[in-house]
Amino acid sequence: MGTTHILNSAAFPYKSKLSLKNVQLQITVDCAVCSLMLVCAKMHCVHDKLKQETETLIDDKEFDIPQVDTPPTLESILNELEDEEEPFVLEDTCILNTDNMDAHSCETSSLASSDSGDPTHLKRRKRTVDMSSTVHGCVLRHSLLKGISAQIVSAAVSCTFLCLQTVSGVIAVGTSHGLALVFDANQALRLCLGTKTTGAEFGAVSALSINHDCSRLLCGFAKGQITMWDLANGKLLRTITDAHPPGTAILHVKFTDDPTIAVCNDSGGSVFELAFRRVMGMRSCDSRCLFSGSKGEVCCIEPLRSPPDFRDHPITHYSLLAMASLTKILVIGLKPSLKVWMTFPYNKSDPSSVPQLAWQFVAVQKMVNPVLAFCKGDTVHFLLVKKEESGTIHVIKQRQFQLSCDIISLSWINSRTLVLVDSHEKLHVVDRPSQEVLETLDLEQVQLVYNSRHFKSLATGGNVSQALALVGEKACYQSVSSYSGQIVYLGTKVLFCIIYLSVVSRIDCLMKQEHFVEALSLAWSFHEGAAKAVVGLYGDSLKRKAVVSDKMIEILFQFAEHALKKCPEQGKIQVMEQHFQDVVPVLVDYCLLLQRADLLFNQLYSRLVENMVAKAVFLESLESYIVADRVGHLTPAIMRDLLDHYHSNGMMDSLERCIVHLDVTSLDIQQVVQVCWENQLYDAMIYVFNSGTNDYITPMEVSPPLKTLDFCHRRAYPLGDIPEDLVVQVKNQVFDFLIRLHSADSSEEEEVFPFIRTLLHFDTREFLNVLAMTFEDFKNDKQALEYQQRIVDILLQVMVDNPDFTPSQVGGLFTFLARQLAKPDNTLFVNRKLFDQVLEFLCCPDDDSRHTERQQVLLELLQVGGVVQFNEERLLMLAEKAKFYQICEFLYEKNHQYDMIIDCYLKDPLRKWEIFNYIHNLLSMPGYSNEEKQRVKSKVLKHIKVSRYTHTHTHTHTHTHTHTHTHTHTHTHTHRSILPQEGDLHELLLDLMCRFAPDQLLSFLHTSQHYRLEEAIQITQKHHCNEATAYLLETKGDVHGAFAVLLEDPVYGKGKLAEIQGLILGMLDTFNYEQTLLETTTNLLNYDLHWSLAHLRAAVTRGLHPRQDCCNICLQQYKRRQDAAEEIIVFSCGHLYHLQCLQQKDCVWGCASELQRQWRCYKCSAIHGGRVGPSTEPKRGRSTSLAQVCVCVCVCVCVCETKKLLNKTTENFRPSSFCFVF
Repeated sequence: MGTTHILNSAAFPYKSKLSLKNVQLQITVDCAVCSLMLVCAKMHCVHDKLKQETETLIDDKEFDIPQVDTPPTLESILNELEDEEEPFVLEDTCILNTDNMDAHSCETSSLASSDSGDPTHLKRRKRTVDMSSTVHGCVLRHSLLKGISAQIVSAAVSCTFLCLQTVSGVIAVGTSHGLALVFDANQALRLCLGTKTTGAEFGAVSALSINHDCSRLLCGFAKGQITMWDLANGKLLRTITDAHPPGTAILHVKFTDDPTIAVCNDSGGSVFELAFRRVMGMRSCDSRCLFSGSKGEVCCIEPLRSPPDFRDHPITHYSLLAMASLTKILVIGLKPSLKVWMTFPYNKSDPSSVPQLAWQFVAVQKMVNPVLAFCKGDTVHFLLVKKEESGTIHVIKQRQFQLSCDIISLSWINSRTLVLVDSHEKLHVVDRPSQEVLETLDLEQVQLVYNSRHFKSLATGGNVSQALALVGEKACYQSVSSYSGQIVYLGTKVLFCIIYLSVVSRIDCLMKQEHFVEALSLAWSFHEGAAKAVVGLYGDSLKRKAVVSDKMIEILFQFAEHALKKCPEQGKIQVMEQHFQDVVPVLVDYCLLLQRADLLFNQLYSRLVENMVAKAVFLESLESYIVADRVGHLTPAIMRDLLDHYHSNGMMDSLERCIVHLDVTSLDIQQVVQVCWENQLYDAMIYVFNSGTNDYITPMEVSPPLKTLDFCHRRAYPLGDIPEDLVVQVKNQVFDFLIRLHSADSSEEEEVFPFIRTLLHFDTREFLNVLAMTFEDFKNDKQALEYQQRIVDILLQVMVDNPDFTPSQVGGLFTFLARQLAKPDNTLFVNRKLFDQVLEFLCCPDDDSRHTERQQVLLELLQVGGVVQFNEERLLMLAEKAKFYQICEFLYEKNHQYDMIIDCYLKDPLRKWEIFNYIHNLLSMPGYSNEEKQRVKSKVLKHIKVSRYTHTHTHTHTHTHTHTHTHTHTHTHTHRSILPQEGDLHELLLDLMCRFAPDQLLSFLHTSQHYRLEEAIQITQKHHCNEATAYLLETKGDVHGAFAVLLEDPVYGKGKLAEIQGLILGMLDTFNYEQTLLETTTNLLNYDLHWSLAHLRAAVTRGLHPRQDCCNICLQQYKRRQDAAEEIIVFSCGHLYHLQCLQQKDCVWGCASELQRQWRCYKCSAIHGGRVGPSTEPKRGRSTSLAQVCVCVCVCVCVCETKKLLNKTTENFRPSSFCFVF
């Protein structure tokens, strides 16, 4: 049937010494006669290029260009692209072997997309990496397969390339003339399978498939035939013409893992299994239908084909096949017998969306199993297929992800990454675990080839469904082929290949574009294992980190050199500073992340120090890392430069922050101490003395107070802890220093204990807090306990009877002492007379200054346990004299004298108004005895003046006016619960509100219901409160009176039309709407009533046919009875009776006349227990009525009265079982 053509150089007479880097001769399909001017221009252009090529000729073997005898013809020149520029900026020829790929593939121009049927010309476009949208850099290497693309362009004058298949370094391309071109890994054409004669008979190649060992090729054709070829010698092995119904095109043909079994899918939506046999040297093919298109058209199939590493996987024995119809996904097993393992319906999607299927072996929970990815529209679903121990296949739905685009192509590039193409021909690289889009690429200029003509089956007359034809508009199944981590896309003039970039290549790509910060960020993500789409890192974690670390060090050196070279030589200093501020912190940060401080402080600093601005930025950027304790040690040279730079620029605060965080061994102590003394850097000085010389006393003589007190409780100042072996020694030294009677250089005027006095005056509370924390450690240390008692005695000596200290400070001291004395293991001794002395001092009635402060200090002292130090009776007496009512309340509450607390609140002017809350809480909260509550009630009643209350609320309007204005606003909503329910009192309040608070009148009328309506109306009319009067009249039911009152009000009675025009127009619109709604509803009810009448009339006039010709009671045939007067009754249920028989069985209702008797079927009523059940007659037409006409009464109809009955069907008519009387 077919012959094999081994192509030689004669097959390409238009290829010569022209370099593909400069000239690419592309012949269009629709070439016509060009003008003479165009011919001349083309000839000049080719002449110039040939002249250039004579200087630098290329190697024919490098590009696999055959030798030719004749140069390009004029016709081929005329069919060139109008644009002489090469459409893409290409690197070396991209072959399919990943080992031969370089690191600069991301420099190829960005590709954009167009309709495959429109042969628009490809334009050069520079690709840019947008790091704001992705932090992953270039993930894919993408380039043209230039050798094969040249073949496509050359053959475009006579045919069109329609389908593509690639397996293990072999690429097969099908043409519109029925030929299949096979290329090897070097893009050299190996075979041309088929002839134009067979192409005219079979039509275009519509589908291709290569088996796993690249020994066989299956070709499906637009007219339905299938051929099998031997790829070793190009021999035609089989021509299959009866595998499926004629008149349909082959959409898919796929080999399975079993080389003797393949599957195909035609444009009728059916799927067939092809079993290849060879018996006695004769090759045959048996076909079996797996899915019929009459049950739902399948437009995509995908068998599970395992890679070499998983050929022994237990799931492969089932030969799974995934099929995607227009409504659902099916997974079936071809072996050992045909079985459907899973069906999964789609969600609602666009009917034009293209179903997609793709298998991949994925490691899930330490087990490798196949995962089926499928989509239709914008959502990608994942199904995990695993084999259970019982031998059954279990399909588990995994999580899904959604994109904001319509997907037309879905491919796995490895087990963690998918490559999608949307309907706008944008390529998306998606990381499956994180569902993150790693990279986006525009494929518009590739001009993908679509399979629309085959889905519409144009070669066989277009006999396909509209749904399948609609899907075919965006189907590009045969233009995308993936194998072993690479994906090839077939365009109208190019073959476009994408493949993963290795780790080093991705970093080099960013470095070549001078994106050093992004390169470092990407490399660090590789170092930490957080990057996506990682390829090229091998070994264990330590080896991978070592490789990435070396690469990052290389980037850091290049980044530093680049920054120094690109530094602006002229301009403002701020510009140079900003330049290095974008560089230096990055260098420091990544050196510290890599734990390579030696690299930072030696090699990099030695380069940056050459530029004064870079040096300054470097030294200043160190501060944040030193303060964050990321840098603790500096080299002597950098430390010296740091001191000089910070000191010369007046950055003393920053310098001090750095010193206290640095290792003291890296400091020049003499230089640092000198700078600290000169600039009063006390924190730094203390740190240097403490850490460098273990001297904790010398800095205390000159440092600010309290800073060295941290030494008392094991804390080093300003950071860290004191070494354990020095804790006791330092503590003793500090206490000896504090309790010194005089300083070293004291004068005669100096008071005793100057250091403690200084600390107390500086911050008494904090000093006492530090002492309290220090005393916590004084447990079994005898010397420490002596220090503790000594410190307390000095404090009492210094502060008591000293006018320099405020009552708050003295009270703070005794509060501190009370806390210490209240401890169970207390060893302190304090003279109780001192507490009495302090009490006298705080409760002095002659001193009105700081009254609140003194009371608060005494209260705190009592609350921490100081009450045990006082005589309570004397304390209460002093508190009452000093008017310390909170102290009195504390003591009364301690003794449960809650009734006495009432007097405390009443006497205290600051808390007088809180008495009601206190009484309410005490009486309502649990925890108090009935006796205590009763004493409180009695106390409260003693303070209520009833005569004053009655006089105020019944006779004195002035006081009531005041009461109204002060309380009505806040308590209006509580009138109902506070005021008595007598009508006179409410009407009095109503009268007062009309006079003094008319704005609150309506709210009172709404909440109160205890006034008399007539009297209330008279009161509101008297005071001309029209709104209140209208409300009361409306409540009374006099709506017209209320309306008249409102009209009398000038606010409502007068106005302009414009003020109410909107209201009137709105009312008219509402009226029109309601009228239309009423008419529509009336029409619907009339229509429904007419339908019900017609339905009942049809039911009544319907003839009845008896089931039997005998009476169902006496069982005698009615034909044998000769009595002419005998009447027969037939019911709608089909039962027939004699009239007399029914009368004997008492099956008549009511006592109506004979013509209006109501009968019931004897058998049916017996079945229903003597009750007439619902009608057994099947309903006709509509089952319900808008008029809700119930049909449930049994009616007996006589033939002679039928017309009379029809006139009355509009009455309530409810038949359960009709009957006719004959």
